[in-house]
Amino acid sequence: MAQLDVALIGAGGIARAHLPAWTTLGARVRVYAPDGQAPTLASEFGQTAVASREEAMDGADVVDVCTPTDTHHEITLAAVAAGAHVLCEKPLALSAADAEEMAAAAAAAGVRLYPGHVVRFFPAYARLHPLITGGGLGRVAVARFTRTGRYPTWSGWFADPTRSGGILVDQMIHDMDIARWLFGEVVRVHAHHSGHLTAPAPEGAVATGTAVLTHATGVISQIVGVWAPPATPFRTTFHIAGTGGTVRHDSLASPGLRIVGTVGTGAAEGIPVGDFGESPYTTQIRELADAFAGGPEPRVGAADGVAAVRIAAAAADSARTGRAVELLPPLAPEGAAA
Repeated sequence: MAQLDVALIGAGGIARAHLPAWTTLGARVRVYAPDGQAPTLASEFGQTAVASREEAMDGADVVDVCTPTDTHHEITLAAVAAGAHVLCEKPLALSAADAEEMAAAAAAAGVRLYPGHVVRFFPAYARLHPLITGGGLGRVAVARFTRTGRYPTWSGWFADPTRSGGILVDQMIHDMDIARWLFGEVVRVHAHHSGHLTAPAPEGAVATGTAVLTHATGVISQIVGVWAPPATPFRTTFHIAGTGGTVRHDSLASPGLRIVGTVGTGAAEGIPVGDFGESPYTTQIRELADAFAGGPEPRVGAADGVAAVRIAAAAADSARTGRAVELLPPLAPEGAAA
């Protein structure tokens, strides 16, 4: 793999997960963050901090956008205009229209845009995909995904839905993406949320969300998200039932899958850790870096990022109105990577 020149924009928790991966892959990284934290982060990993976003992007092969969600659209368009490929943390944007514009701009410029849907690279979910899509559970009927962690009070913007989208868009989009990856396009969303959803969030704040997704394949999936008090351990689960058996996973109970039926460094706030072998963030960035350098397409693309935002935005609309939202089939930008 050719050495990549990377501009890392942001120096918060997710940047701390991305930078060691880029460093492991031998990339040259220039870090810029408007909050002044870039020098500390860059020096920790032997990389370079710069004084402006323009300096970071100048000559970069890839721009890695690790900033609050409400800034993703503008930064990504600037990176595309500079001729750089883009890795943008999830969600791509707060609205489907902005996400679609980002994907269309990248396609028109002939550069690649990949969303940071890292859960596809976590071992349990990576193993689940071929099981489901290969028919290992037969015809799937229902699925349930949960994700629980402490309320992200370490950065005030998370609690402001105008900046993060709230729990439905920021946290639950992970499992919405997984559900679509496994079961196909989503045609209907009915969602609810409750709890503390305004900034600033006090310690001990709680927010919950639920979303029921109807897939074009007929599968029904339920997504449950919880932002809980500080002592709450990070936990993810899934339970999927099909005509050939069931599959369950609980991240606190086991790092692997339990199948029943006929089928045989410095920690960043909010970033799950575990005995994964290689970090899923490194696995993700390795696969994306290979694609940026001209290799095969990765398991996630711009169209996936746009679709996830469409689902999450529909969930947010449903939660506000109390009514289900029907989704039209997605229109991928011409030339965009799937």
